[in-house]
Amino acid sequence: MKKITLLLLVAPISVVFAQNEPTGTKSDSTKVEALQEVQIVGSRNTKRTVVNSAVPIDIINVKDVTTQSGKIEINELLQYLAPSFNANKQSGSDGADHIDPASLRGMGPDQTLVLINGKRRHQSSLINLFGTRGRGNTGTDLNAIPATAIKRIEILRDGAAAQYGSDAIAGVINIVLNDNVNEFNGAITTGIYRNDAEGDFLPGTPNTPGFRLDQNGNGNSYGKDKNYDGFSVKAGANYGVKIGKNGGFANFTGEYLSKDKTLRPSFDFRKGFGDAEIKSYNLMANIQIPLSKSIDFYTFGGRNDRNTDAYAFTRNDGERVVESIYPGGYTPRITSKIIDNSAAFGFKAKAGDWKIDLSNAFGQNKFDYTIKGTLNASLEELSPTEFDAGGFSLTQNTTNLDFSRNFKSVLNGLNFAFGGEYRIEQYDITAGEEGSWATYDTNGDPIDPTITPPTQFAPIDPVSGNPRPGGSQGFPGFSPQNEVDEQRTSVAAYVDAELDVSDEFLLGTAFRYENYSDFGNTLNLKMAYKYKLCNNVSLRGSFSTGFRAPSLAQIYFNTSFTNFNASGASEVLLAANGSAVTQGFGIDKLREEKSRNGSIGLTGRFGKFTATIDGYLINVSDRIVLTGYFDATALNMGVDSAQFFVNGVSTVTQGIDVVMSWRNTFGSSKFGATLIGNINSMQVTHVNNGTLDKETFFGAREIAFLKASAPNNKFGLNLNYERKWFDIGTAFTRFSKVVLVDYAGADNVYNPKIVTDLTLGFQIIKQVKLTVGSNNLFNVYPTKQDESGNTEAGGYWDAVQMGFNGAYYYTRLSFKF
Repeated sequence: MKKITLLLLVAPISVVFAQNEPTGTKSDSTKVEALQEVQIVGSRNTKRTVVNSAVPIDIINVKDVTTQSGKIEINELLQYLAPSFNANKQSGSDGADHIDPASLRGMGPDQTLVLINGKRRHQSSLINLFGTRGRGNTGTDLNAIPATAIKRIEILRDGAAAQYGSDAIAGVINIVLNDNVNEFNGAITTGIYRNDAEGDFLPGTPNTPGFRLDQNGNGNSYGKDKNYDGFSVKAGANYGVKIGKNGGFANFTGEYLSKDKTLRPSFDFRKGFGDAEIKSYNLMANIQIPLSKSIDFYTFGGRNDRNTDAYAFTRNDGERVVESIYPGGYTPRITSKIIDNSAAFGFKAKAGDWKIDLSNAFGQNKFDYTIKGTLNASLEELSPTEFDAGGFSLTQNTTNLDFSRNFKSVLNGLNFAFGGEYRIEQYDITAGEEGSWATYDTNGDPIDPTITPPTQFAPIDPVSGNPRPGGSQGFPGFSPQNEVDEQRTSVAAYVDAELDVSDEFLLGTAFRYENYSDFGNTLNLKMAYKYKLCNNVSLRGSFSTGFRAPSLAQIYFNTSFTNFNASGASEVLLAANGSAVTQGFGIDKLREEKSRNGSIGLTGRFGKFTATIDGYLINVSDRIVLTGYFDATALNMGVDSAQFFVNGVSTVTQGIDVVMSWRNTFGSSKFGATLIGNINSMQVTHVNNGTLDKETFFGAREIAFLKASAPNNKFGLNLNYERKWFDIGTAFTRFSKVVLVDYAGADNVYNPKIVTDLTLGFQIIKQVKLTVGSNNLFNVYPTKQDESGNTEAGGYWDAVQMGFNGAYYYTRLSFKF
């Protein structure tokens, strides 16, 4: 059997995918990693590799990437490495400022399944509500996984619900943890953002230079008082030890990240706009212990503690401002404490020719809010300025039993697998302290809204003449009425087979049945093929059906909040599915999203040049979305508007992924080039608004946000050169135009942009390397919007394309002993 090798080129961010080489050879141009007997995502056949897979798979050697790139978080890495992966930092989007939503092929963050070592990773407890990609979606917090702990990332760009279950409509990301031993390695990275968005700090504008916010985001004037901000430090270390003589190991990782806020130009109604401050602590372990010649015990897991601090919208004047506490107004800060725990264990065994894997994976994501630099306006001058606003958590426990066997005598080989899965999910919302959610009367007592006619009244603001609102400004706390304690279970069974009909033809199929305790059952199938047209070119394709179960957060999340735009503030109730409010508006019980996926592609290798081109079509019906704001004044609940989650739209997404690479050696010099690209188009084919107003239910503004989950196209050209102790790499990434609709109903057009990254590497000694470079070298920003202040985030830009922080300069000292 030919030896399969994986070639990876980083320049500073470039990837070459698996290629065949003669047995016993290694490429002298880069590091080689054998993939024999390694199961990759998308196939349960351990003989299958990325080069002979029937579906498109990217494999990224994270250790090489993280030592030659300035990207410090997993989402940032994948944004520039994977053709159809997209993620951006948010500002003014509540929880999405703290956990970045990410997507594949322009689909929702919750339509991509994440695995660790092939086992399902738990989702985040956060649901995105405001001006973010994935509005109304949950997702998986990839940044809770330390990059230092990762050996490689496998990205299956194809629907795979028939193989892996819910959430795999857009694809699957499998993170494989380090298993190296007798090696201590790591890196220390420092970096800083350039803070001079050209033309935005002008005399007579709210961003006059020389003024700044205080530490709470308060003050009448604001702008920048320094040319650099967002200073970051990341330190990570990894070490592994050998256990026994039969491949056992214990590998441990520690990682620390500290990143300051960035402050970028904004409009008067929002003085604080920029990335959140982050303090993150990560631990991860990956252990395998041979118990006998045929049984191995394994366990892996970790903990991420993250503290974040982000700006909310500014309260400039009116009934939300108490002048004796914050003269001239204030900018509340939403801070969070995020704790992410995971632990998996299992046994792998061989019984004759059968392979058996019994595993249990536990995960919990807990998210608690503390609102600082704020007040409860109904308490007036007696108000505290900090509140515990409560939070939420999601716990998932998944048990799997899997069997597989390769039948070599069936044609050219048949791999047959089957198994089952049982999962328990628990979702909780906990209330904050009373002052974070209550409205107080003139005597300082909480108002009971159930008393009719009312006998308690909030204080009146002497300037506006309006009642002072209750709750913590910036983010109102969860009340006891918002509390949730709900769970569900699911049971699944699958059959998966791959048949090498001949040396030229591969055929695969999978069936999966799944039953959820809350919405019922579903049966999905997948078929895939690969046909070798000639020695250098193969044709591949697939068809599958899929589903995504409504998340517990989408079913049970409920809260009240303040929505800000250029016209002012309004109080909004987000009602839980199945509540009296949603029933009153005629909203049905949430059911699963359903998909049909099709793909076709070509793969080729011509000497030192390889290429893959894959087209895809994803048809999703009953997508769960968050509606607009309906008039709710008649509800007599103290809110102006109401919104809810609903199976609201059907979409068709079509696109093309392209990966081309070339690598060659001339004497002691090594050259590499990689082109990655994605062309993506989504259309909303149906809006299921029933008797409700279509524009309010899911109008042009909401459709624009859904379609802007990814730029219509993204292309990256990565070039590198290496000679002895020195390497240099450049990366050019072009993001296409993005169009959003602002609060005034006008188009916010973000023109195409090209971002340039540069890295220089110096091998000081064999064990130590110094890297210096820049992300976004030429300080490119998205297109500045007009002075109306109608953008979703209240700044000159929304969270589109490459983000809004400008150039980032970094140094990294990496080591390996």
